[in-house]
Amino acid sequence: MNPAEKALWFVESHLPEAISLDDVAASSGVSRFHVTRAFGAATGRSVMGYMRARRLTEAARRLAGGAPDILRVALDAGYNSHEAFTRAFRDQFGTTPELVRAQGSTKTLDLVEPILMEQSLLAHLEPPRFEISRPLLIAGLGERYSCETSAAIPMQWQRFGPYIGNIPGETGDVAYGVCVNGDDAGNFDYIAGVEVSDFSDLPREFARVRVPARKFAVFAHREHISTIRRTVNTIWNRWLPASGHEISDAPDFERYGPDFDPRTGNGGLEIWIPVKS
Repeated sequence: MNPAEKALWFVESHLPEAISLDDVAASSGVSRFHVTRAFGAATGRSVMGYMRARRLTEAARRLAGGAPDILRVALDAGYNSHEAFTRAFRDQFGTTPELVRAQGSTKTLDLVEPILMEQSLLAHLEPPRFEISRPLLIAGLGERYSCETSAAIPMQWQRFGPYIGNIPGETGDVAYGVCVNGDDAGNFDYIAGVEVSDFSDLPREFARVRVPARKFAVFAHREHISTIRRTVNTIWNRWLPASGHEISDAPDFERYGPDFDPRTGNGGLEIWIPVKS
């Protein structure tokens, strides 16, 4: 089993218990950062977001079945009060626990069922090369995403495209998609940008990120850009666990060279993953 599969099994096997991200990571044999990225790459959800949605789904089923004590259901779902449970329940389903119990049905709710792990790993992943990068200054448009909203990244690139070639201090003919500031909930900042010589005179709306010099494992993605998730999934859930390398808590990025055609999505790119020396 890879880290995402182990995490999924652990969450489903301990759903009623008060488990933390540390517990999930320990069960998967990797760090919190690694399991967060691996699970997101494999499922499109964050670990803790998935666990929360699954607990609320099971709570909704109990309420629809006529559970007499809403507070007991709330406590079993990991909430310390009726109020906190009601807020989370409304955020998840757009209704209240009381209404679901009164209706005696979950037919109108968007329930989250157990994930059947998508077997979308590549049959063959080209071995990476290892590089010590030079420091990079990247500037461009930044957005905050979750695992569930990251499908909007291509639209971000569309918004950024007209800036390329007209950015003060822009150097080279390479574009970068940089992932930074990841948290335990699977949220991260994504900067669609280019390398610049300095951060002065940039448009006010631009995000800025410094990528320090460090060791990277560099993977080639030669297929259409739409299949990049399979490559990322294979890196995090097959290659890394078997490689003996540990991830550095540092930005990782996509590197789009001159051969990449943003109009067609063809031409290939590189995925740079920071690893400890």
